[in-house]
Amino acid sequence: MRTAPPSCLPRRTWLLLSLGLLTAAAGCKSSAEGGGAGAGKVKLTLNWVAEPEFGGFYAARDGGAFKRAGLDVEIMPGGAGVPVLQMVANGQSDFGVVGGDEVVIARARGADVVPIFATYQTFPQAIMVHASRDAKTMADVFTGGTLSIEPGAAYSAYLKKKYGFDKVKVVPYDGGIARFVVDKEYAQQCFITSEPIAARKKGAEPKVFLVADEGYNPYATVIITRKALWKENPERIKAFVRAAREGWRVYLDDPAPANAVMQKLNTTMDAETFTAVAAAQKTLVENAETKKLGMMTRERWDTLAKQLLDLGIIDKLPPLDDYLVAIDE
Repeated sequence: MRTAPPSCLPRRTWLLLSLGLLTAAAGCKSSAEGGGAGAGKVKLTLNWVAEPEFGGFYAARDGGAFKRAGLDVEIMPGGAGVPVLQMVANGQSDFGVVGGDEVVIARARGADVVPIFATYQTFPQAIMVHASRDAKTMADVFTGGTLSIEPGAAYSAYLKKKYGFDKVKVVPYDGGIARFVVDKEYAQQCFITSEPIAARKKGAEPKVFLVADEGYNPYATVIITRKALWKENPERIKAFVRAAREGWRVYLDDPAPANAVMQKLNTTMDAETFTAVAAAQKTLVENAETKKLGMMTRERWDTLAKQLLDLGIIDKLPPLDDYLVAIDE
């Protein structure tokens, strides 16, 4: 089970990204560029191990959606320290999974990456507290006790600016739930699909507040590719998106087959947890406003970029037209 937020953590090292790293080897050709033998072979690099947040991609691969689109997709698992964004930017991987805020930060620093599919329409990052604290709103979390949160994360900076951290003792996020289970005054960051489920299995009763409900709602589990690749072969990119959308439809309707595949790849998560996570994420992937799975809007990206500028995480707004491509036209 993922025990870290979807973006902006040191393990992703976005604070250490440099223009040199992101543009190094820019001349490398990825396997999806151009025609010829093997042109249908592409790599999709995940930012974590096989888990339900990637279920639709495994469903697209194993259910034949990618194959019907003319693509032979190799799904590469990620993990701590895997530099997905850099790998896509320099052509080592054709597609990759990152957070929406990572995309904007990278574009502001000149990286050749563009988002093409946003799996999570709702940012899954949250803060969980013990129900016994009787917190009614997110604001109540910051009135006392201890908060375990990653201070370098963009959403953390947003919450600090909105509520202030002066009344709460802030400690670094340690990636687990052990202290939360035993300390009723302890609150912590979480993925709504991860730590709360684990805490309940340990007998705790967490109450969860989504960061998205506070006004910071970047897309998550975003598929990116290189803009150069889009210019070279836009139809292949569109085919990938259509197949991914088909895979996610299949997974949302019945996650069991893909879960079984992923569980063989990720033996640290049991079948019960796979089922629970798949159920917990369903409304994050598709809600009443979702016209198409994976959809993105210009307004959402514009809002996110302005928020990151306001927080001082980027020092200039990357032009929207430079990184938003017309996938669904």
